[in-house]
Amino acid sequence: MKRIVGVVLIAALGMQACQPNATVAVETVDETAFLYDGLEFDMPKVEEPSFPDYTVSIEEYGAVGDGLTENSEAINQAILEVSQNGGGKVVIPKGIWLTGPIKLQSNVNLNTEDGALVLFSTDFDLYPIVATSFEGLETFRCISPINGKNLTNVAITGGGVFDGSGDSWRPVKRSKLTEAQWRKFVKSGGVTSDDEQTWYPSEKSKKGDTAGNFNVPDLNSLAEFEEVKDFLRPVMVNIISSNIVLFDGPTFQNSPAWNLHPIMCENVILRNLTIRNPWYSQNGDGLDLESCKNVLIYNNSFDVGDDAICFKSGKDEDGLKRNIPTENVIVRDNIVYHGHGGFVVGSEMSGGVKNVHVSHCTFIGTDCGLRFKSTRGRGGVVEQIYISEINMVDIGAEAIRFNLFYGGESPVASDGSVGKDMAKAEEVAVTRTTPSFRDIYIKNVTSTGSGVAAFFQGLPEMKLKNIQLENVMLEGERGITMIDADDIVFTNVTIKQQKGAGLTTFNTSGLQMTGLEVRELEGPSINIYGEETKNFVLANSHIDKAEVNIGSEVDLKSVELN
Repeated sequence: MKRIVGVVLIAALGMQACQPNATVAVETVDETAFLYDGLEFDMPKVEEPSFPDYTVSIEEYGAVGDGLTENSEAINQAILEVSQNGGGKVVIPKGIWLTGPIKLQSNVNLNTEDGALVLFSTDFDLYPIVATSFEGLETFRCISPINGKNLTNVAITGGGVFDGSGDSWRPVKRSKLTEAQWRKFVKSGGVTSDDEQTWYPSEKSKKGDTAGNFNVPDLNSLAEFEEVKDFLRPVMVNIISSNIVLFDGPTFQNSPAWNLHPIMCENVILRNLTIRNPWYSQNGDGLDLESCKNVLIYNNSFDVGDDAICFKSGKDEDGLKRNIPTENVIVRDNIVYHGHGGFVVGSEMSGGVKNVHVSHCTFIGTDCGLRFKSTRGRGGVVEQIYISEINMVDIGAEAIRFNLFYGGESPVASDGSVGKDMAKAEEVAVTRTTPSFRDIYIKNVTSTGSGVAAFFQGLPEMKLKNIQLENVMLEGERGITMIDADDIVFTNVTIKQQKGAGLTTFNTSGLQMTGLEVRELEGPSINIYGEETKNFVLANSHIDKAEVNIGSEVDLKSVELN
């Protein structure tokens, strides 16, 4: 955002400055400069779009804001003609604007005035199947309500609302609804699953929901995809392979699948947005940033049905082949209410994620707070992640969670607990498909009211590597569990668990803890298990040696308690 501080001397420039599409130089101050202060990695300033001083309203192209008239042609014609004429602003005024898909164009700022509601039609025939990427895989989906590809200099701004009519697309689990809500869905039409535990909007939608497809049907031809078209619900906003992209101001809500999905884009700014989905919405993510570079995400609010702020880079072989990481990203001053995770990396991270700064965020009632996930077969490296100044309250599961068995056969109980008889997970060969999480720094974090303080699980063949926590206070029902990790550093970490041990480790080496504090309860404060335990150091702590339980399989020479 740039603030004008100089005076524009129109007269000195002559009458030419008053012509349409004229560009006038002004002195500006970069109001995003504070985002780069103290940044832990080198990153270029993200370029913002700029547009000629030329404005049209969609009403000039015949659009009618009565909530009944379908305005696809008028809106798209306005955007296309402004782009073809050199660019400018297309205004959506106050009103209810029913429409089908909107195709963005280069050099256009789509601006919604306060009171403007853009309501996407529930007529599935308006959304043809197109080749795209979803869940990190190359596949077919229905076209997104807002879409654009290979664009330069594009924006969506203003105080309006975009509503994706997602309830008409999404299956809904009965367990997530009250009985009254369930009856309302059933009465609205559609069909239910054979066990009557899931509602689908149509038979086509039900047909596409086969076991194990993870929302991407394993089909071979476009004709086969057409048979399950209604199941192929789109992400609401899909921007592909574009440069200099700005979203500033609007509300995006009720998306059919994910809400915002920039993929393979550069110079992206997402700010001052309200991103909402019903808490029961299947795959109702807020933001999925995939294989993007040089990005600012700040001053946004999320209240969604799945992960809130999520970074991805493709899945399995498709992601490895693309090999484009998400990198150089600043995430700051965001608030997350409901969501499966506040800030999330994965699980589709085959192209890698690196150079990420996350700070000054608040998570209220999310299922997890900081969430990192992947699994064998995915590949990719997640590294150089810097997280600080995070406040979390009432996190349902883990405040901090690393899980490299996501969607797989984890050897750990669902509550993160391990015991002395826990068996080591089977080790497999390291290949290009082995994921790696390393060099992640977390400091100045406070969490209260979580189910589990933290959970760290690497792979026996690729341990979590160099994870550092500094000035962190985690309060919850249970403490920290750590499995298959290496070179872990805790500095001034406080664990206030309500039951059980504060810290339990299994096959973890190089764990260096200084100033650790654990709430005293009956039983040990720390459990140390696993024959691969090495270089376990506890220093400057008030924890008595008698409060540390060391498994018989652990070499006592590997444990140093000061």
